[in-house]
Amino acid sequence: MIRLATSADAGAIAAIYNHYVTGTTITFEEEPVSVAEMASRIENVNAQFPWYVWENGGEVTGYAYATPWRARSAYRFSVETTVYVAPGYARRGIGFKLYASLIEALRGKGIQVALGGIAQPNPASVALHERLGFEKVAHFKRVGRKFGQWIDVGYWELQLQ
Repeated sequence: MIRLATSADAGAIAAIYNHYVTGTTITFEEEPVSVAEMASRIENVNAQFPWYVWENGGEVTGYAYATPWRARSAYRFSVETTVYVAPGYARRGIGFKLYASLIEALRGKGIQVALGGIAQPNPASVALHERLGFEKVAHFKRVGRKFGQWIDVGYWELQLQ
């Protein structure tokens, strides 16, 4: 079931996210995020855009949300999108369904473009984005450093309108 996230989901969302923070280069965040910080992030996002969760038997096993692409007012029709699925729940269609719901909601809000930044390599995320119609538009080399290694980031774009 897909529904809007609330601050009550912060613990489950933080647990999913912190798995990627502490064990992967998928996110450039390097310190685990507290439940209070995650609750604050959820509230801030929901004030402007939807933050969706996938709930399975009362357990949150994935989430997707959008944030403004840049702060300047002319960028107000562009967002950066994010999707994470809990370990053990990948390749079940959860990320696709969450992202598809998010994209439809963004279209309904008049958003023009969705951008997905993907730390490289990440073939699963690239495949998800491309399955949803995103096209690669940029590749930045060695822009992040985590776990003693340099990491590239690609950007995929989806025109919504």
